[in-house]
Amino acid sequence: MENLSIQLTIIIRVLFALFLGLLIGIERQKRKTESKNRGAAGLRTYTLVCIGTALITSIGVLLFPGDPIRLAASIMAGIGFIGAGAIISSEKKMMGLTNAAGIWAIASIGIASGIGLYLVALASALITIFIFQLRRFESIE
Repeated sequence: MENLSIQLTIIIRVLFALFLGLLIGIERQKRKTESKNRGAAGLRTYTLVCIGTALITSIGVLLFPGDPIRLAASIMAGIGFIGAGAIISSEKKMMGLTNAAGIWAIASIGIASGIGLYLVALASALITIFIFQLRRFESIE
């Protein structure tokens, strides 16, 4: 019975991460569509990163208790490689920094969901959406 309880807990945490990943992913997809930036991460990327990090965090914390900070650090190092792939550098400018930072942030939100810090994950998701909206105040060149 305990195994079923653990599995249900993991499912709830992953579903919560799914909700938050979709929430942020919809905002990014809307921006991607508006700017016609086909290379930007969108709905699926944000959602997959969020549920993936929540799943691995939940499994690690619930089935193999130990050092959750080390687990989170390992996840974030891997996410760094994904973010590095999102950054494009040319002679005149760098592109994709916000994209990479957003992927890193959504992974953190997924980790918070995976640990069961629902309020922290939700607040962080709302703050992330707010930060993405700040582009309206940036000067357009």
